[in-house]
Amino acid sequence: MLEVQNLSKFYKAGSGKVYVLRNINLKIAEGEFVSIMGPSGSGKSTLLHILGLLEEASEGTYELLGENVLSISEKKRTEIHRNTIGFVFQAYHLIDELTVYENIETPLLYKNMPSSERKSRVAELLDRFQIVAKKDLFPSQLSGGQQQLVGIARALAAEPKIILADEPTGNLHSDQAEYIMQIFKELNEKDGVTIVQVTHSATNAAYGNRIITLKDGWMD
Repeated sequence: MLEVQNLSKFYKAGSGKVYVLRNINLKIAEGEFVSIMGPSGSGKSTLLHILGLLEEASEGTYELLGENVLSISEKKRTEIHRNTIGFVFQAYHLIDELTVYENIETPLLYKNMPSSERKSRVAELLDRFQIVAKKDLFPSQLSGGQQQLVGIARALAAEPKIILADEPTGNLHSDQAEYIMQIFKELNEKDGVTIVQVTHSATNAAYGNRIITLKDGWMD
């Protein structure tokens, strides 16, 4: 599904380099649910952003679905990001000026999906996440848990093969967090979606079938 070899990320500082990730070797198979853990500053989010094509590695290789994605064009990178990967952020990243319905619909507009199909897909997601009654509200009118449900629904709209989640329950209380993690578990077990999550929570990490630990940019 995805594989990185000898992957490093650094920033130039004067005549030297400051490494965020060092020599990461990681292979994730289709259908896995992998949790990435480690202290703050260990490189967890940077690794996830590289896997999600939101950042570029400084060294090494990254193959996604058999293709070396570190050497592809920006157009191809955008296409893969829209069609293959769904990203769930801790800070939700919803568009404030759009309603719940419109936020979920946005990825489908990028795919140029016909109107009737878009309506059907958004209706299905609203129903699945029990937010039909919220469809005409704006993000500011929702609780944190509701905003994250919308974020997950939006990430799933284009039916991605992979969900990448960066501290998806970091801003939620424990009941909301458990509900979100149960949704991820169901997506993985019933729908076969490959999930990679970054988390500080051992409870959340345990929902996955493998835990990867980073420390000072190195993989334990």
